[in-house]
Amino acid sequence: MRRTARLLTGTALAVAAAGLATAPAAYAGDGAAPGRLDVYPSSVVPGDGATVNTAACGESGSAAGDATAVGGGTFALAPTTHRGEAIGRFTVPSSAQPGTYEIVATCGESGRRVAGDLEVTLTSAAQVHPRGSVKTGVGGALGPGPVQTAAGVTALAVAAAGGTWLLHRRARGDGI
Repeated sequence: MRRTARLLTGTALAVAAAGLATAPAAYAGDGAAPGRLDVYPSSVVPGDGATVNTAACGESGSAAGDATAVGGGTFALAPTTHRGEAIGRFTVPSSAQPGTYEIVATCGESGRRVAGDLEVTLTSAAQVHPRGSVKTGVGGALGPGPVQTAAGVTALAVAAAGGTWLLHRRARGDGI
């Protein structure tokens, strides 16, 4: 028994350590990745706004953004509270067609050009929360409502009392 417990504990620790070792490095630091333009959200519907963020422009942090590929025009990127980062915002026009578009920013001092992709879709990527009970086949035979739960508990109590009564009669020798 102890050997099995040690084996399972050791396996669990090894799996946890492997998971930490393979975690993406993108979450190790704050802010935008240097050398590219991050677009948030990466997928929008026509009429939505998008925010771009870059750490490629150095200390000045200012840049000129270009979203004309999607019809969003030009926009300014301004320095943020994060050192060396610039952020800007534009609106995707209602007339935008579905597809992937390149959004570009040109740094003010260095003239460095960075780009990121924006996907325009016809359906929103809003998170949908599940409703109802899960059909697993385990429990819930009468349903998830409080009335059905009370009925199920009552049925179990009657069955337990009947079984106890039958076992008691058998133990006394009265027969079934």
